[in-house]
Parts: sequence; C-alpha cells; structure tokens
Amino acid sequence: MVTSRWTAAPDARPPLLRRRGPVLERAILEAALEQLSTVGWNGLTMEGVAAGAQTGKAAVYRRWPSKEDLVADALRAGLPGFDEAPDRGSVREDLYQLCRQLRDTMFSRPGFALRSVLYECDSAAAERFQSLILRQVVEPSVQLVKAVVDRGIARGEVRPDAAADLVFDVIPGLMMYRSKVCGSEWPDEDLARMIDHVMMPLLRPCGG
Repeated sequence: MVTSRWTAAPDARPPLLRRRGPVLERAILEAALEQLSTVGWNGLTMEGVAAGAQTGKAAVYRRWPSKEDLVADALRAGLPGFDEAPDRGSVREDLYQLCRQLRDTMFSRPGFALRSVLYECDSAAAERFQSLILRQVVEPSVQLVKAVVDRGIARGEVRPDAAADLVFDVIPGLMMYRSKVCGSEWPDEDLARMIDHVMMPLLRPCGG
C-alpha cells in the first residue's frame, strides 16, 4: 500500500481526555505533584502539568492563575495526614516507629514534592508556603512527638521537665537538616541511633 505524501504525520501527543469538575482537578493536582517530585520546583511548568494531566493548558490556568497557586493546592491535597502516635509500650519504641513514619512521608511522592519547594524556592516564594508547611507538616510532627513524651512521663520513663518545646523540635528538625544538608535517606539504623544517642539521653529521668 502506498501512502500519499499528503497524509498527515501521526500526532505523538496523547489525546486529551474529556474530564470536568473534581475529576479533572484531581488529575491536575496529581500531575503537579508528579512534576514537583521528578523535575522539582524550578523545572515545573504549567504546560508540563497540563501534559501530565492530559488536558489543555487553559484548563489549568482557569483554576490556578499561577504556579504558586497550583503548587499550594497540590501540596495541601497531597500531603498525608498525621493521625495518632504509635503506642508500642515504651517511649523508645514509640519514637522509633514514629520516626519511621516521618521518614516514609519525607520520601513519598508528596514528600519529594514538598522538599523541592523547600530547597529550590527563593525566599519570596517560600514565604507563600510557610504557613501551609507549618500547619500540615511541622506542627503535626511536633504534636506526635509531644504525645509520645507525655505518655512516657505518665509511665515514669521520661522526666517531667523533658516536656519542652525545644525537645519536641529535635526529631523533625534533625531529620530535615540531615536530609537537606547531608543527603541522608534515614535508614532504620540511623533512626535507631538518633533515638538512642540523642532523644533518650534528653528524656531519661535523672540517674536512669
């Protein structure tokens, strides 16, 4: 069979899907998280998000007039909620299991997306996301550490004066610092060392 030289070349782009309302919005937000976790904040474009969601660029801009608006909603929808602190019967084991949960969140797709925003945004753009990150990540993490410490105090494993804001900040602060600055991926053995060499000495009753 001879193909006419006037035959149009096949379109390599995937066909646009006809979706509306929440279904389309969910697809766009998922595509934004995917872009953030793979090409980062600086590489994310509205055109790339539209292509990932298999929709038109206009559909993205109608809902989110800027990249910052889109990313804020994508993080808000994609970041997992923190429910209850683990209760394994000892403060050491509870903190270890909690750190594993936090580590898994940091290295999930929404976690990679969040870190690309934290690491790549300039100070002006980062301010846009500060309250969201505090509300959905930092404050819930600190509250879970506090819940474990308070249980430890009730059991007699933790001295009462250890229930202090700076103590609650140690785990999320150290995990974020070593992840960003040192490139640590926090294997289980490093989490155990942090608990045994940093947290437990801070928490133990005097003479314990």
